[in-house]
This record gives sequence, structure tokens and C-alpha cells, in this order.
Amino acid sequence: MRHARRTLRRAIRSAAVGGLLCGALMVSDAMAGEPGGSDAAVARAPGEVVADTMRWLGPARTAGGWTGRDGRPVVAVTDQEAAAEVRRAGARAEVKRHSLRELRAAAEALGRAPRITGTAWSLDYAANQVTVYADRTVSAADWDRMSDTARQAGEAVRMRRTAGEFTLRLDGGAPMLGRTGRCSAGFNVTDGRDNFVLTAGHCGAVGTPWFRTVRGTGRPLGTTVAGTFPGADFALVRYEDPAAFDGTNAVEVGQGRTVAVVGAADPVVGQRVFRSGSTTGLRSGRVTALGATVNYREGTVTGLIQTTVCAESGDSGGPLLAQGVALGITSGGNGDCTQGGVTFFQPVTSALSRLGVRIIDGRLPPGTPPSTSPSPTSSPTAVPSRDPSAPAGGGTGGGAAAGAPPEAGPARPAVTSIVQTPLLLTGLVVIGVSLIGLGAVRWLLTERADRDELRTSYAQSWG
Repeated sequence: MRHARRTLRRAIRSAAVGGLLCGALMVSDAMAGEPGGSDAAVARAPGEVVADTMRWLGPARTAGGWTGRDGRPVVAVTDQEAAAEVRRAGARAEVKRHSLRELRAAAEALGRAPRITGTAWSLDYAANQVTVYADRTVSAADWDRMSDTARQAGEAVRMRRTAGEFTLRLDGGAPMLGRTGRCSAGFNVTDGRDNFVLTAGHCGAVGTPWFRTVRGTGRPLGTTVAGTFPGADFALVRYEDPAAFDGTNAVEVGQGRTVAVVGAADPVVGQRVFRSGSTTGLRSGRVTALGATVNYREGTVTGLIQTTVCAESGDSGGPLLAQGVALGITSGGNGDCTQGGVTFFQPVTSALSRLGVRIIDGRLPPGTPPSTSPSPTSSPTAVPSRDPSAPAGGGTGGGAAAGAPPEAGPARPAVTSIVQTPLLLTGLVVIGVSLIGLGAVRWLLTERADRDELRTSYAQSWG
């Protein structure tokens, strides 16, 4: 009987200690904000898995990557051995005929051909081709010329007619008004000394004044001090009116709500994104291609993000973002928000890198100094157009949806956005039960010791 009790106490003690260890691990995982599971793709963002895998295998063995509809990363490869490597990295593999190197070479060949206004092309990873678009303004003769160029560029090139016209999204109603047209502000940035609006370069050349009311009247919002268009499509407007910038950094999402912009990144094909503009408000869609080239009437822009998000006149310069991360600046496209269409965006990371500015963290209270590196000593300047095949630069970003200063209201992310509450509660319950078990064992041992001491005392007193 005594042996059985001793065995029971040991079993309870072992179970309690194991429960404590298990509960502690569960709480640790919950606070880390990472879902359980052994899949490598779950532990890392899909874009990170795609980028790392493509960089590791190289452009001769990969053919692009994207995020699937199920949220899992997909990497296209050219052989079964590379496909096995992709699966071991935690992504889904698709074997394609043309490598990324071949697709890029075809796009470069298209870029060397004589320019035809109303055409655009981009790398379609899922279809494993370079898709050339021609809008309604492209004549039959120009279509034939472009088709000849496409055939010479290689088998990976496909021609496609598209409705509407590729235009810059300028001259619609918007609160950021200049003497040359109207635009939307994108993201609030700083060089450490001055604050700026990052917007589209085609909105106005260096020296263009901007106002918050009817163009040319009222208090000035600021002046364009740097920018590039064509080639790329970005510009900086320095705030001149102290009252126009209150230090916050948010994007309006409708119904008086705002979203703080906390950083910047390059998008992933297939990623769900949102665009805010002063004409059409908040719109959503998906990234369909990267490194797009568009031949606007006003000039050619390369290295753009292609999306299914609609846009209209006046939305130029507005922000493209996902989960509070700045991705792009509205450049142009075709269609509208009634019929739909294609919209192109200037990547934010390359604009920040080339202008020497950084995002103002929308989570910080106004006036809080950024914790990033010191600002450049020289003022931002326009820089040469960027090679669309080169990797985008890094940076961080923040934003406003219109020419007026951003609405107050950004706040730090809720705890539930970074803590897995169910796992945390389960872990705490396991720890609690384990502590009760240990307490019971200790109570039993203490009671046994008291009885033994009492028995010994009586035995001694009784002689």
C-alpha cells in the first residue's frame, strides 16, 4: 500500500513537471506570434520564402515566384531537382519551360525596340511568359510592328489587346492641387531635417507649387523639390506650411478611419493590396506582375508594379499598401472603377532609396524622433532612371491618402495582432493545472512528514 502511494506521488510529480514545461513552450510560441506547425513556410512570410529560394537557386533554374490564393508561397522552376529544393524550403513548386533569365532577356529585347505609345509589358510568372499589352490607341500597323518585335524576342512573349488607354492618373478632383493638374499625396517621409510628401513624378516638375484649395489660391501645401519622370515616376513635395503637417502618418480607409503605415517593402505577385486615392477612395486588388514597362504618351516608365486595383483621374501619387506596409505610388493605367482595369505603381522602396529619405513611422506620436540612421547632409535630388531588372532598394514608409494632412488616429497594433490568444490561454491553463498538481504532492508529502514526526514524538514520550 505504501509502495502504491509512493508510485502515485511520483507519477503526479512527473506529470506536473511535464505540464509546466509544455505550458511554458505553448506560452512562448503564442507570445512569439508564430503559428504552430513544422512547415517552414508557416514560420516565414511567403514573400521571404520566395525571395530567398529564388536567390539561392538563381535565375537560370527559377522562373519567378508568387503567393497562391491559399496564401502559400509558390516558386516556378525549370527542373525537378530544383522543385525538390523548393519543397524542402517550404514552398510549392511548379515546373516551367522558360527560366527567369530568359523572361528578363525577352523583356530587355522589347525595351530596345522603337517605342510605341499605348503599349506595355510585364513578366507573368504564373503563365511563364512576357505579356505585351496594346491599348485601343495602337494602330493596326503598330500592332504588326510590335508583333514582329515580340516574335524576335523569343517564344516566351505573347501579345494581348486591352481595352481603354494607358494614361497617367492626373487632372481629376483631388485636394492636392497644382497649376498643372491634380494629384493625391502618397506617403509622408523625412530626411531628418525636413518633412515631405512622396507622390508621383508626373504630377509636376521640380518647382511646382501645390495647394490644398482651388489651384493657385489659399495657403500653399508645399513645392516639388525633387523627382524623376519619365523613366521612373516619383517626386518629393516639401511641406512649406507648418500647419499642413501634424507629424502623424496614416492612410485614410473610409468612414473616418485611418491605418498607420509602419514600413515599406517590395510586393509579391499574388499579394492582396489596397490603394487609396482622393477621387475613388479605398480600392483593393492583387499584384499580377513586377518589373512592368509602360509607354505612356508622356514617356516610358519601367520597373513598375502591375495590379488589378482600379484607379481614376486624380488618384495619381496615392498610396498602395498591405497590412500597414507601403508598397507603391499610383502611376497610371487603363479602365476605371466601374469597368475595372489595370493600374501600375512606382515601387516605394526604390523611390526612398534613390531620394535618400525614410518613412515617418505612423505608430509614433507626433514629434518623436525616428530611431533610424542620421539623415543625409544634402537635400534630396532627382536621379537617373532605374534599370527595371535591378533589385529594388530598401526603405521604410508611411502615408496619407490625400493632399490634406493625414488624419490623426494611428495607434500601435493591438496585442491580439501579435499574440495567439487561444494558444496562450491553453498554455496558462496547463501551467495552472501543473502547479495544482505539484501543490497536491507537496501537501501529501508535508502531511506524511507531520504524521511521521508526530508518531516519533509519541514513541519517544511513551518510552
